[in-house]
Amino acid sequence: MYSLVFNVPVTHVETVKNAIFAVGGGAMDGYENCCWQVLGEGQFMPGAASNPFLGKRGELYKVEEYRVEMAISKELKDVCVKALKESHPYEVAPYFLVEIIL
Repeated sequence: MYSLVFNVPVTHVETVKNAIFAVGGGAMDGYENCCWQVLGEGQFMPGAASNPFLGKRGELYKVEEYRVEMAISKELKDVCVKALKESHPYEVAPYFLVEIIL
């Protein structure tokens, strides 16, 4: 089992979560669409070669984002990450996977 952790702007949190839920992410012990989320502030500076969804190249940008965490099975790891990347508005979706040993 893994924990998929990602940041997403407020405007797209439901879209991204639902894309991952649709392929089976966030399911645990008979429950579906499970996740934990908290609102915070992200920051980044788009580089010269970037094509930012928000902000301008070379300028520090701050945005309200949700940090979302959800359990995903080992078998669904790749398909969940693909759903995340395809539904996330950022050029590079900020995420990581943590293996959970039960």
